[in-house]
Amino acid sequence: MSYYFAIIGTKDNPLFEHEFGTSKQGGDGIARFNTELRHLNQFIVHSSLDIVEEIQWSSTTPTSGGAPMYLKHIDRFQGSYISCFLTAGNVKFLLLTAPSAAAPGRASGGLATRGGLATSYNPTAPATEEAVKNFFLDVYDVWVKTIMNPFYHLDQRVTSPVFRQRVAGAAKKYL
Repeated sequence: MSYYFAIIGTKDNPLFEHEFGTSKQGGDGIARFNTELRHLNQFIVHSSLDIVEEIQWSSTTPTSGGAPMYLKHIDRFQGSYISCFLTAGNVKFLLLTAPSAAAPGRASGGLATRGGLATSYNPTAPATEEAVKNFFLDVYDVWVKTIMNPFYHLDQRVTSPVFRQRVAGAAKKYL
């Protein structure tokens, strides 16, 4: 399974991006996105921002005074799934999950392949949701520590190798 994680700022600009593979069930932690279609990951994630804002501003969204929100699975694109975590500062954490070894945008007509990993992946399964939520919470903890740095400015790209290392550690731990 391959993952693409992005942090999107308040002006819908990418602040951080990281690709990784699963470390569970014998995975090696390396993303297996198709090289010709790898650039679609950013497009797919950004296209889900409209859905995030729709959910964010709907009157039925459960919020507790502007607390961080795990929005769960919000969108699907040709067998890939997008999950979202929204911070109180309107920064969005988006995780694109490609269950099969193929990249998103593959000519599969949007259907999961039979006999592959794509048919067994369920983004709404309690174990999957819990793993993604825990990943987001660990990254949120590191994010808060990063933005508390007096040298960090709002909507500035995060280039810290320590931040990248901690995101990779959370990914390895939960995904």
